[in-house]
Amino acid sequence: MRGLGEEETAVVTEVYEPLRRFAGVVGPLEVDPDDLVQEAFLRVLRHGALSGLENPGAYLRRVVVNLAADHRRRLGRRRRALARLAASSPSGVDPVFPSDVADLLHLEPRARAVLFMHDVEGYSYQEIANLLGLSDSAARMVASRARRRLRAAFAEEV
Repeated sequence: MRGLGEEETAVVTEVYEPLRRFAGVVGPLEVDPDDLVQEAFLRVLRHGALSGLENPGAYLRRVVVNLAADHRRRLGRRRRALARLAASSPSGVDPVFPSDVADLLHLEPRARAVLFMHDVEGYSYQEIANLLGLSDSAARMVASRARRRLRAAFAEEV
């Protein structure tokens, strides 16, 4: 990779694909996972070398979660503005059909991250806590609240 040393290239090669999958789950649908990952790398590289980090994968995951939350807030403001505009317009808006995946998108990025890392990638709550900068009990609580919210959403559909 142009502009990066051998150590930096090795770190990028090692963490890119797992980080991209993670970003695909954590980030909003409107944001390409590659964009989130590249933005995370850019932010980290502005402050120093990747090879200088103790655990670059964990650090980059935290950055991706924070970026996903930023995008989610921005998109939420945009949706609310469009809804206000549509409400004042006589034409209305196309209907939206719910899905199980859409229910996941109602969770905050950190909650999606914890569920993905635990249920899909098989991390323990202690490992998740270390990777995302949480306490073990906080990681468990985030997962518990997210599951409770998903159960409630599924119950409403029935």
